[in-house]
Amino acid sequence: MPHPSVAKAELHCHLEGAADPALVRRMGRKYGLDLSGLFAADGSYAWTDFTSFIKAYDGAAAVFRSFEDFSELAETYLAASAAEGVIYTEVFVSPDFARRAGISYADYLGGVSAGMDRAEANFGIVGRIIPLIERHHGPEAAVAAAQTAVANLLPRVCGFGMAGDERLFHPREFAPAFKIANEAGLPLTSHAGELCGPESVQDTIDSIPVKRIGHGVRSIEDPHLVRRLAEEGIVLECCPGSNIALGVFPDFASHPFVRLRDAGVKVTLNADDPPFFRTSMGREYAIARDAFGLGEDDLLAVTATAIEAAFCDEATKALLRSRAGLPRDFARD
Repeated sequence: MPHPSVAKAELHCHLEGAADPALVRRMGRKYGLDLSGLFAADGSYAWTDFTSFIKAYDGAAAVFRSFEDFSELAETYLAASAAEGVIYTEVFVSPDFARRAGISYADYLGGVSAGMDRAEANFGIVGRIIPLIERHHGPEAAVAAAQTAVANLLPRVCGFGMAGDERLFHPREFAPAFKIANEAGLPLTSHAGELCGPESVQDTIDSIPVKRIGHGVRSIEDPHLVRRLAEEGIVLECCPGSNIALGVFPDFASHPFVRLRDAGVKVTLNADDPPFFRTSMGREYAIARDAFGLGEDDLLAVTATAIEAAFCDEATKALLRSRAGLPRDFARD
């Protein structure tokens, strides 16, 4: 693991995708659910490709059904992250998921926020929440999700985003939903450039005023796009462990994290759906050290970039800089 003095900050994690298998099994027993096929022999989640990953993700997510369940999920993930030196994390939640799970969005969101409250009080880690569109449900559902999000702006809600299958629909079709969120004061992010190539990123930044892109790593295939990302200061929420697990790149030697950084693109490290990809924030920083050759100052610069790109308020950023031991202008050097 990286030196414990390197504080870590995460901008890209799907809450249900962060559910530890042991917690999911316990919740399954609580509700008397049949979870056969969800786990491999070693106790990890069983999946082989993107389609089976989504099925496993949905199976694990389905065990969380109440305010208390989501509170425990959030607290458990943040506590585990804090043990690895994470001082800040933003998690994605979905109004569409709450509807499908049969829980009110207010209870869903309130549970997550309550869990974050306990994690911050007990472990010092600061948590924030980003509601998002599930792209594969289409533009009309996206507008409804945005309306739900802006009607429930708890203090820990800090942004708005989009995940889901980027092969479906054009980003411009989601502009009305993002407009609702943006006009409510929520900064924007969107997944792009993971399953699809650089045109997905290009179309997204042309259509939606995003400050960050989830993944975005396939931007490396278009030098003009790489220059644009650098010039416009659009931050990439990179998830190397996820990218290798899902076959976006064959190995870490092929991953463009360092090339993007060296081209002036702002890059961060994130765990995405950590137990599904056998990763964690500690492992992501270890990958950057061992596979990408980043030293302690390089890793601290990644954390500084994440803090500057975080969707939280300036007072929280100042606290995080202090806790990370960053000089005020570190990320701007």
